[in-house]
Amino acid sequence: MADPLLVLTILIVAIALVFDYVNGFHDAANSIATVVSTRVLTPLQGVAWAAFWNFIAAFAFGTAVAKTIGSGLLDVQQVDSYVILAGLLGAIAWDLITWHVGLPTSSSHALIGAYAGAGIAKAGLGVIVPGGWISTLFFIVLAPVMGMVLGMANLILILNIFKRSIPSNVDHFFRRGQLISAAAYSLGHGTNDAQKTMGIIAGALFTVPAYRYLVSDATGHLAIPFWIVLLAHAAIGLGTLSGGWRIVHTMGSRITRLQPVGGFAAEAAGAVTLFSAAHFGVPVSTTHTITGAIVGVGSLRRLRSVRWNVAGRIVWAWILTIPASALIAMFCWLAIDIARKIFQSV
Repeated sequence: MADPLLVLTILIVAIALVFDYVNGFHDAANSIATVVSTRVLTPLQGVAWAAFWNFIAAFAFGTAVAKTIGSGLLDVQQVDSYVILAGLLGAIAWDLITWHVGLPTSSSHALIGAYAGAGIAKAGLGVIVPGGWISTLFFIVLAPVMGMVLGMANLILILNIFKRSIPSNVDHFFRRGQLISAAAYSLGHGTNDAQKTMGIIAGALFTVPAYRYLVSDATGHLAIPFWIVLLAHAAIGLGTLSGGWRIVHTMGSRITRLQPVGGFAAEAAGAVTLFSAAHFGVPVSTTHTITGAIVGVGSLRRLRSVRWNVAGRIVWAWILTIPASALIAMFCWLAIDIARKIFQSV
């Protein structure tokens, strides 16, 4: 008979990869919205380009974000496999709900919100590691602001450099340039979002003494082996390849209309923000980042060019994501706990 703990661990790893896949198609819009909306690439070409760079990110960056997710948000001594399972289910549920209605919410914040909600349901507020949450919550505000400011700065710089150029030549140049900026953004998206799933998988193995050696360094601390890195990037790449057209429409055309110059400026701003966050190990929202950049580029043209009612709906979705996913995960943990107790009593 199969070891129940082994079955549960394999199930959690599988669900974590499902979340990574869902994250990919939910956040496909982040990587390709601008390059598709400016018609530099078709939607199919766009997702293929983004998926490729999502996977290549496995070979480009470290695992600082994964370690933050794995052990920097909750006290791993109070977390067990059931907490991680409930957290994943809560995050997936919120992602699917918001994908269905076409809202570009943050898969990252859905994951950390659900993870925290499940942990609190089991062990109370004492499970929270304050230091990890301070930097994460700070970047909820900072990431879109950085994206907006850098997007505006990029566009101002570009307009000044090319102010005497023929518009059609500039358009042609930045149509090619958007391939580079979209690749850079997808690289940043892959390294930040795939690492969150790596952290969950490593955390799931670390909480089980029998499997802890798989994800421990020489000192006994949590480490991220390369096989987990490859699994996570493959899953998010496949998810991106499958699309996410409802959110592509919202991000690419409903917030503001972009030209190739603006698309390049927004994607470059988003890429710089994501690379910076990955360097410091902060799990930022790729959705927040690119939305801020798009709003910054659009508002530079004129404030009325941004559809602020759409942007407002997105902001409200951002505010609700962590508490809503936490609440869903709490109910998931309670349901799992009841089912576990019933199974044990039989």
